[in-house]
Amino acid sequence: MGSGQWHVEKRSTSRNDSFAKEDGSVSETGCLSIVVLGASGDLAKKKTFPALFNLYRQGFLNPDEVHIFGYARTKISDDELRDRIRGYLVDEKNAEQAEALSKFLQLIKYVSGPYDSEEGFKRLDKAISEHEISKNSSEGSSRRLFYLALPPSVYPSVCKMIKTCCMNKSDLGGWTRIVVEKPFGKDLESAEQLSSQIGELFDEQQIYRIDHYLGKELVQNMLVLRFANRFFLPLWNRDNIENVQIVFREDFGTEGRGGYFDEYGIIRDIIQNHLLQVLCLVAMEKPISLKPEHIRDEKVKVLQSVVPVKDEEVVLGQYEGYRDDPTVPNDSNTPTFATTILRIHNERWEGVPFILKAGKALNSRKAEIRIQFKDVPGDIFRCQKQGRNEFVIRLQPSEAMYMKLTVKQPGLEMQTVQSELDLSYGQRYQGVSIPEAYERLILDTIKGDQQHFVRRDELKVAWEIFTPLLHRIDKGEVKSIPYKPGSRGPKEADQLLEKAGYLQTHGYIWIPPTL
Repeated sequence: MGSGQWHVEKRSTSRNDSFAKEDGSVSETGCLSIVVLGASGDLAKKKTFPALFNLYRQGFLNPDEVHIFGYARTKISDDELRDRIRGYLVDEKNAEQAEALSKFLQLIKYVSGPYDSEEGFKRLDKAISEHEISKNSSEGSSRRLFYLALPPSVYPSVCKMIKTCCMNKSDLGGWTRIVVEKPFGKDLESAEQLSSQIGELFDEQQIYRIDHYLGKELVQNMLVLRFANRFFLPLWNRDNIENVQIVFREDFGTEGRGGYFDEYGIIRDIIQNHLLQVLCLVAMEKPISLKPEHIRDEKVKVLQSVVPVKDEEVVLGQYEGYRDDPTVPNDSNTPTFATTILRIHNERWEGVPFILKAGKALNSRKAEIRIQFKDVPGDIFRCQKQGRNEFVIRLQPSEAMYMKLTVKQPGLEMQTVQSELDLSYGQRYQGVSIPEAYERLILDTIKGDQQHFVRRDELKVAWEIFTPLLHRIDKGEVKSIPYKPGSRGPKEADQLLEKAGYLQTHGYIWIPPTL
């Protein structure tokens, strides 16, 4: 995908994506039913339904072909569900969007029932079938997408109910697909158990393990940057790159989610999935094509090359006040901050530290990839103390990419200064709407494109990297260091970065350009 652009056909011409014809006759495949399980929960209200609305508003979901079903245990009416999600979708003072919102909400029907009983899912199947019949879809030709906006503990029972009660009855070009959210387990054993339970019911081609970081604009731009630009090709290796940082920082704490967060911690919540997926795209070899399986094959190869994490290359932190949350145990060792160094044992990256850093209650909010190059040999300008060349990809907020380099300070003196070559999306692509990650990924599931989803063997290797460390943390063998909210995190983390070879630039701050 090109920088700042989002090109996708609103009508797929593939066999699996044709629709009922205007004259009422049935085409190869029937209508599309999107089922949001956990429809009354926070994830559905804040992410899933807004993404569906934006796809509808942009013309990617045709109201003559699509219907949306909410399913949850809560006993509410269709209108009550619509009222619950309405405020998350649009500012109703916007008259144009308010009209679209009203039409979109009429596409939503609600079915209540338990997650482990056939009774509710048979009612759901009946509602879906009635919609399919009303759109002249022949049995088995329709497309059914089930989005599990639910905790993983109920995935097995829900998947079993879908398989038993809600599948297409025959194969006439239609399909059934399921989307599952992280966390995919808590360690290697639980992840494999979950994968086996779901894998017994559905083929891998039907399962879409969503990691929303893979839907972010600048993450999706990674392959284009690396493999479509000649000047990066000879630079992207151990001969030129000193270290790579992949950073996620939040300026707020667990905010009422302390009990939930304490079960997982920052490594399970952010590093093992989001940041590790970004590492794959930074470090992988060029795939032989852009086919999803070829890309995912290369990601797996990178993960298989990661050597076991050493305790001395890990710093954990916990912000002061975290345990004040009544849902958090008083003796909790759960990290809210972690810096860990991964090392890739292959020809391209041997000796280059990949520094993965994530934390809550820090002094800023951002997510970025920071590639620091080696020192210039024979520094005739004596400017190395000012800092090294860096290529920074800012994922959020203020999407941008910039190359930090040394230039002559304007004036009569021969003095050097750090500056940048800057591509800030807000300035360069004015008026271009950058879609939310969930919009992109839901559209990919409808199209059947698994490129930006996590494959089972990829998930397994990712857990193999972190499970031994996580078990040592759970046993209290690796301790979390207290740090003050609003700080950079534990000072030991900065010391670890310095030891790994990262040279911090002093006196230079990147400022997003104003429009």
